[in-house]
Amino acid sequence: MKVSVIGTGYVGLVTGTCLAETGNEVICVDIDENKVKKMQNGEVPIYEPHLDVIFERNIQAKRLSFTTSLEEGLEHGDIIFLALPTPEDEDGSADLKYILGVANDIGSLIKDYRVIVDKSTVPVGTSDKVRAAIAKNAKCDFDVVSNPEFLREGFAVDDFLKPERIVVGSSSDKATELMQKLYSPFVRSGNPVIIMDEKSAELTKYAANSFLATKITFMNEIANFCEKVGADVDKVRIGMGTDSRIGKRFLFPGIGYGGSCFPKDVKALHKSGKDSNYDFQILESVIEVNQKQKTALIPKIKKYFKNDLKGKNIGVWGLAFKPETDDIREAPSLYIIEELLALGANITAFDPEAMDNVQRKLGDRISFAKGMYGALENADALVICTEWGVFRNPNFKVMKELLKDNVIFDGRNLYDTQEIKMEGFHYESIGR
Repeated sequence: MKVSVIGTGYVGLVTGTCLAETGNEVICVDIDENKVKKMQNGEVPIYEPHLDVIFERNIQAKRLSFTTSLEEGLEHGDIIFLALPTPEDEDGSADLKYILGVANDIGSLIKDYRVIVDKSTVPVGTSDKVRAAIAKNAKCDFDVVSNPEFLREGFAVDDFLKPERIVVGSSSDKATELMQKLYSPFVRSGNPVIIMDEKSAELTKYAANSFLATKITFMNEIANFCEKVGADVDKVRIGMGTDSRIGKRFLFPGIGYGGSCFPKDVKALHKSGKDSNYDFQILESVIEVNQKQKTALIPKIKKYFKNDLKGKNIGVWGLAFKPETDDIREAPSLYIIEELLALGANITAFDPEAMDNVQRKLGDRISFAKGMYGALENADALVICTEWGVFRNPNFKVMKELLKDNVIFDGRNLYDTQEIKMEGFHYESIGR
């Protein structure tokens, strides 16, 4: 099939590359000329495990190509994916200017029937707005479909190629048939393609992300309460997670959720509720608790240093909002670093993938180490913000030789509390 993907951000590039992997002819469109040239030369602009392999393979097979021409993309694809940014607006709502701007252009450029697919995470009713924007100028038939993505950063290629489910919101039999044909290679094992109306599909994505964010935040509240009463959140988590009604995933406490999806989507759904005169009280609490949780380590650090961090050297392990990505959007590490800098501390950080992104954001306000142990040289304490696998089994002997004081503040509960104390560290974590 012939497919075009408008937008080559995280979702668009993974979508286009994975669709090419099953034999489709895919053109990806982006307005950034420099980015397009790099992709044409085989350079992947984002870090995502395994994406580079299939990216290169499909370029060489001439199934995947890139252009800055929207007209070329629309002429090529029978199915047109809109994978455009929906950034958080000042009031918490999703900003649809990019999607609706392209929709306006699509109407005047398409010459034959096309299926226009909203792949971006968008508020309920967006498909109607896209349809109206296209219809203003269109002189041919078209359909608009909602097809939300459920990609986890760090696992996006697997999630796309082996999806648990595919949600298609469509009121057109013709468009539905085309979407089912496109996705049939991905669901051969029997996982469902769930067909529903467009509004339900749009809400499904927000509901799923908001529920997972609520689950994380609830567990963080339990962890904070554990500290008050002397309980161990790890034991509570295991006791809860073995209940099949609850499940063991997303029950790990820490310093809050971040990234490009959960923060934005929870706020957008909360704002959509307000716009419909509905008060999402639970989401309001989730937003408030998560914001506080991002700096949950700061009171522990201040207490240990007796409120005097001026001139203290702090090593930081982990900058990305989670492992296996270079994404730092709403990363708790940034909030912790800002607080430590405000208290007069000096920061040396290490992350396997996200240091370039943080350097672009913070400049020379902090230092960056070439390796994980480099961040500990002459440091008064270590703060762990991201649970990269490389941090899970470090050489504690080397750590003690490098640190001025054997102190670890762990925002991701990487180590067993008894074992780390036996190694000779002062260790503070979340809820234990």
